Amino acid sequence: MWSVWCAGEEKRVGTRTVVVGHRTVSETDAYVAQKFCDNRIVSSKYTIWNFLPKNLFEQFRRIANFYFLIIFLVQVIVDTPTSPITSGLPLFFVITVTAIKQGYEDWLRHRADNEVNKSTVFIVENAKQVQKESEKIKVGDIVEVKADETFPCDLIFLASSSVDGTCYVTTASLDGESNFKTHYAVRDTTVLCTDEAIDALTATIECEQPQPDLYKFVGRIIIYRSNQEPIARSLGPENLLLKGATLKNTKKIYGVAVYTGMETKMALNYQGKSQKRSAVEKSINAFLIVYLCILLSKATVCTTLKYVWQSNPFNDEPWYNEKTKKERETFKVLRMFTDFLSFMVLFNFIIPVSMYVTVEMQKFLGSFFISWDKEMYDEEIKEGALVNTSDLNEELGQVEFVFTDKTGTLTENSMEFIECCIDGHKYKDCISEVDGFSQTDGPLKYYGKAEKSREELFLRALCLCHTVQIKEADQVDGLIGHPECKHTYISSSPDEIALVKGAEKYGFTFLGLENDFMKIRNQKNETEMYQLLHILNFDPVRRRMSVIVRTITGKLLLFCKGADSSIFPRVQQEEIQQTKVHVDRNAMDGYRTLCVAFKELTQKEYDKIDRQLNEAKMALQDREEKMAKVFEDTEADMHLIGATAVEDRLQEQSAETIEALHAAGMKVWVLTGDKMETAKSTCYACRLFQTSTELLELTVKTVGESERKEDRLHELLLEYHKKLIQDVPKHRGGLKRSWTLSQDYGLIIDGSTLSLILNPSQDSSSSNYKNIFLQICLKCTAVLCCRMAPLQKAQIVRMVKNTKGSPITLSIGDGANDVSMILEAHVGIGIKGKEGRQAARNSDYAVPKFKHLRKLLLAHGHLYYVRIAHLVQYFFYKNLCFILPQFLYQFFCGFSQQPLYDAAYLTMYNICFTSLPILAYSLLEQHINIDTLTSDPQLYMKVSDNAMLQWRPFLYWTFLGAFEGLVFFFGVYFLFQNSSLEDNGKILTAFGVRKLDLRNDCFHCVGVHRHSEASIRYSILDVDEPLCDMGLPCLLCVFLVLLGRSHLAFLEAAKNVFCICPYADFCFHVAGNNSPDLY
Repeated sequence: MWSVWCAGEEKRVGTRTVVVGHRTVSETDAYVAQKFCDNRIVSSKYTIWNFLPKNLFEQFRRIANFYFLIIFLVQVIVDTPTSPITSGLPLFFVITVTAIKQGYEDWLRHRADNEVNKSTVFIVENAKQVQKESEKIKVGDIVEVKADETFPCDLIFLASSSVDGTCYVTTASLDGESNFKTHYAVRDTTVLCTDEAIDALTATIECEQPQPDLYKFVGRIIIYRSNQEPIARSLGPENLLLKGATLKNTKKIYGVAVYTGMETKMALNYQGKSQKRSAVEKSINAFLIVYLCILLSKATVCTTLKYVWQSNPFNDEPWYNEKTKKERETFKVLRMFTDFLSFMVLFNFIIPVSMYVTVEMQKFLGSFFISWDKEMYDEEIKEGALVNTSDLNEELGQVEFVFTDKTGTLTENSMEFIECCIDGHKYKDCISEVDGFSQTDGPLKYYGKAEKSREELFLRALCLCHTVQIKEADQVDGLIGHPECKHTYISSSPDEIALVKGAEKYGFTFLGLENDFMKIRNQKNETEMYQLLHILNFDPVRRRMSVIVRTITGKLLLFCKGADSSIFPRVQQEEIQQTKVHVDRNAMDGYRTLCVAFKELTQKEYDKIDRQLNEAKMALQDREEKMAKVFEDTEADMHLIGATAVEDRLQEQSAETIEALHAAGMKVWVLTGDKMETAKSTCYACRLFQTSTELLELTVKTVGESERKEDRLHELLLEYHKKLIQDVPKHRGGLKRSWTLSQDYGLIIDGSTLSLILNPSQDSSSSNYKNIFLQICLKCTAVLCCRMAPLQKAQIVRMVKNTKGSPITLSIGDGANDVSMILEAHVGIGIKGKEGRQAARNSDYAVPKFKHLRKLLLAHGHLYYVRIAHLVQYFFYKNLCFILPQFLYQFFCGFSQQPLYDAAYLTMYNICFTSLPILAYSLLEQHINIDTLTSDPQLYMKVSDNAMLQWRPFLYWTFLGAFEGLVFFFGVYFLFQNSSLEDNGKILTAFGVRKLDLRNDCFHCVGVHRHSEASIRYSILDVDEPLCDMGLPCLLCVFLVLLGRSHLAFLEAAKNVFCICPYADFCFHVAGNNSPDLY
């Protein structure tokens, strides 16, 4: 179903024709060669030529960067009170650091591309092997690939070193599945296993245009032979070897390139992933607008008061500063606009230009703590947590809805055969014990066991109806199996392996497939042979699979296994009841159930099916629809034999994790493709549903399947809406996420009912199904959605994500069918499970087990949010502290735009003096111990709903900054209003006489206070106090030395700095011994 929801997929129409080996079919036939892309892989974003303009364009799309660029240009063009360097240097620093970071990341991508593009491959040309670089492969080239090598492009499998024309492939780099997949060569080319033979092949391939679905391929090959009619064979996914997959347990294969470079399925699957933005970035933009308004207000006030001040002629033109002729003739409006721009430049440092780069560094460096967390390391797979996107660290602390898959996420996806049912008789032990005991479920009290022939038919069905392969245990690494087995079963589905092992438990052993014959050993230790004629593969829509086999005696049999909802409508109705009771009971016990059916075919029926299947396989257009039609007609009028029950155990601590998420105020929804009874039992086992939870059902069972089902659905929706919303008293005030205080309700809905709600019929009178359903869901503590298709999972997440308030959603899953909801949610988490790594690869974060979600959210998420919230608020606060004295200074200098601070101070304040301490704080601060955070989930609710970046705390920090700015300015100002101030501007102090430097003293107060503020907030870190308190003052002293101050001035400035710091006496005692002239 990838093609339904794959991000970035384009609608590609038409076909392409590939000439195998570039050998034309006939010299007389006209052939126009098609143009295809080369085999270069390009994952990089920039080139040498476009890096500078493209990177600058992307960076100046940020409002703060663009704002400072405008300010810098104003300083260059207009005569402003401060140098352009004060704005240009910080901007240049931010742009440069970001460009270096992005350039380095792109260089890594270039290097990775070159490793692939320059790798060595062997092409068969003129019956010889020619060594080439991978990027030089062309569509139509015949490529030889040897064991353990990676396929350099998408190849049609022509021949291999194996006599039967098969090869084994692992696709771990594509979908993460480490188990082997079997691929088959074209039937008529399997014997061409030498360079000379394969080079003599004359053929053309017609196939679909490139598309990203890894599991879909439609094509046909036409083989031309001298003096014979051309032979046409169908091509499907089993004939296509994908770029990135690895050849295993096969010496070599030959294949022809059909898709190359950026048209390979691997390349198409890495395109189109959308960029996610966190709620913190939205808050930053809102705060920037507020501070921009403050900036405009300051500039407007100062401009207005300047002209009020200058309304007095003496103030406008004093005798010592007469205006020039040009100044007198300048239009007053133009002068006012120029003055307004000058004040904007003077106060522009209220906007924190370095905040973006500091936030990016905090996110990037902070993400390593997740990867380094030893408690999230899994010994079984020898892997820990993985961070694919560091931009969403703080979003982990704001999650309100968790959407989780069931199989492989809440459960282990390690299947074990538990029991089976044959004609209503339950078999739970080995066959010898069954001879003495069998039990019948349900109201019909039959005892005994099924007929011997029916038992053997059922077990043969389990041994034949599958796609399991066998390899000897010593030849296979890392596959599913047990060391005590002489052989290892290989399959992409753990269910199939469990069923084959279940049949082995009862005496029927699958021995493998050889030359299209399936071999099994029966209870009498006799080997039986069945010719495999057709496999009707499993797909999520049909939810079943079938095989057609021929016995040695010539009897034709069709065996089918699948979900009960898929099998029951296709068997005799009188056979259903005795098995259905058994299936329902197993589902309530939490087991995964499959039903098994068969039918005997006549030769005439088989010939018709064979002809229809071959015609459908040869179609290039609508092949899947035609195949589905043949499957539907073939799998009809079957006879039910029995059912199986397979257990998928809960993962370790999954129940405790869900309880912790509930206690933290999060709602957990389970979205699964399993049947309702199985999923419901699992939800009780993992404590999603409690015994006190009242369950509301919206399923086929409650809605019905009659023509009035939409009316019945409307009635149920209104009934549940009344119970949950209208009849419940509203809470006044109280705690956040108050739903945790109400009566527990759980909702169960299946896929077919969800389709009625999300896509009501045109003549339906109820167009507000979706709104009512959503209100019901939001009032439930837990929701179970069963029988879900991948697209429906994404629709559910999108529906909740787009509700009022835009709650933060998180999706977690382990399989390819979970990628859609992982990409749709605000935060996507993949489990490194047994269904492949496609979910982990497309996620923002990947963890080994579901239990690790608890620490990821409650500890890491909580801390990341608190840290970045303090970081953002601190940046605005410190800049207001810094620039408010500049604003107040204008009232004492006649609004003459005289700067309070030296240009060097203005330049370095944001870059060095105040950025590094808060960066260290935002990386290392732990205001609450991690063990406390994980053991007390309710602490998570204290920072939920973006609590620390709301307007109330923002205004608190703003008023605090304004208050301290007033204290800094007027504190220093009134400090010198005493009798010791002499007429010549000198002041007598305990250290001697020095010049009055209001501006430097004010800056030192602001700078050191900002540093002390950050130091005090290191509440838990074991950091040496002198290091915290003295680090920035020492940096300021070094900075003054670099400015070229004298030794005396250096110590004088150092005294200004240290006089309000601890350890001042100690520092000056040491300094005074070396510089006695200072006293």
